[in-house]
Amino acid sequence: MAESKSDAGRLQMINAQLRTCDINDLDLLAAFAAVPREDFVAPAQRALAYADGEIASAGPAGRKLLSPRTLGLLLKCAAPVRAERALVVGGGAGYCAALLATLGLDVVALETDASAVRAARLGGIEIVEGPLSEPPPGRFDVIVINGAFEETPQRLIAALDEGGRLVGLRAGSRVKQIVLFERSGGGVSERGLYDASGDMLPGFARAPAFTL
Repeated sequence: MAESKSDAGRLQMINAQLRTCDINDLDLLAAFAAVPREDFVAPAQRALAYADGEIASAGPAGRKLLSPRTLGLLLKCAAPVRAERALVVGGGAGYCAALLATLGLDVVALETDASAVRAARLGGIEIVEGPLSEPPPGRFDVIVINGAFEETPQRLIAALDEGGRLVGLRAGSRVKQIVLFERSGGGVSERGLYDASGDMLPGFARAPAFTL
């Protein structure tokens, strides 16, 4: 069977945007190869689905899919394991959730945007509508914040099970950085790992400080 244009685009994305950034886990690469990214981008941007960079998402106006590099690094740092319970925060149309489901995780997405909720449900994604900083009931092994935050997401961190990992983009004064929070032995550690880019998610900006 001839290789389709989208299949060729996914292969190019994997080789040029993921492998070159030390994303080499075979299961993770296979998930990126299996999930058609073009199904989750805004229809007008479908032809650019595998370009290097962020792209407008299907569903929510103004929301973007993270670049393949950034999302790949987030998932690499989260180290998802089959049968774990995962939460995707700011799931958009469901691309990140679809990748985790392909890896064999039990996935729930959390969205505040009603159009994103509709788009994700059309794609078969289990999704909860509500504020992004408020996790649904239960504990999670993996939490992926699908964008950037300024305030430490304490309530999401509190939803981690023992051994659980939360990854997201911390917005610093000049650059954003992928950070990993891990719960172990009753405590939570934080590590900054990679510089990366991504939009601020609703509800995660720091409240303006009052100055005289």
